[in-house]
Amino acid sequence: MARLNSIIHALESGQHAFAAFAAPDPATALDFATSDYDGLVFEAEHKPWDATTLRDSLQYLLDRRRIFEAGTLAPSPTPLVRVPVNGAEQGQWHAKQALDLGAYGIVWPHISRVEEARNAVAACRYPRLPGTDRYEPAGVRGDAPTAAARYWGVRNQEYYARADVWPLAPDGEILVVIQIEDQLGIENLPAMLDEVPGIGLVLIGEGDLSQELGVPRQLEHPAMVVARRRIVEICHAHGVVVGHPHVTAGNVQQVLDEGYRFLMSAPVRTWPGLEAGRRLTGRS
Repeated sequence: MARLNSIIHALESGQHAFAAFAAPDPATALDFATSDYDGLVFEAEHKPWDATTLRDSLQYLLDRRRIFEAGTLAPSPTPLVRVPVNGAEQGQWHAKQALDLGAYGIVWPHISRVEEARNAVAACRYPRLPGTDRYEPAGVRGDAPTAAARYWGVRNQEYYARADVWPLAPDGEILVVIQIEDQLGIENLPAMLDEVPGIGLVLIGEGDLSQELGVPRQLEHPAMVVARRRIVEICHAHGVVVGHPHVTAGNVQQVLDEGYRFLMSAPVRTWPGLEAGRRLTGRS
């Protein structure tokens, strides 16, 4: 069965996966529709939550010619959504709406405790009866699959079969990403990964982590280096993929050497004609 989630496909194949954050608006989605990213995270934590605009952005991310030539229903890049609520807020409805629109995964900011991680996974799963296979964490997602199934290009029953979290469900196409953004999260990360199956990826939240450490946005400060290394070590010990959110041409080799397999790089726009013209006319 062909994978629909290109990020999961890369990771379970032993490869690295590449993604970026993007504003949830159709114009931005169009820019990314022909990119080589495996995934795109629509950013709704620090951007306004607008489900209608998110729905349109998901549609504009689809490139029919590209899908046809690939011979698969898988969108490229695969859309995820970072929801607005921090882990302690135990939010579920943002995740439910994003998944019901067709998102292939949820990025949960500020996960610091086991119960927050369990809620993150449960919100992305449909309920299962106790005693059935892969019951825990017990799902709490409400049932409204029609729009998501249409977006995925499958029938409702096939959507049900595949709309579970990976790797807890080996054939699941939904990726649960938790962000570790404070010292409490680092302290509790081993217990989260021990006690909560279904966490597909851990993403370091460097901005908030650096704020807590008193070195805002000083990403190479020794305290940040130590904190990142600890997160990577914990994830490797538990066999969980860890992601780096600020990959550049200057640090990508270092990021790879440090063991990250999910690499997020910001898209860079250039205007070579403008730059050359300003240089030749003495305005640079």
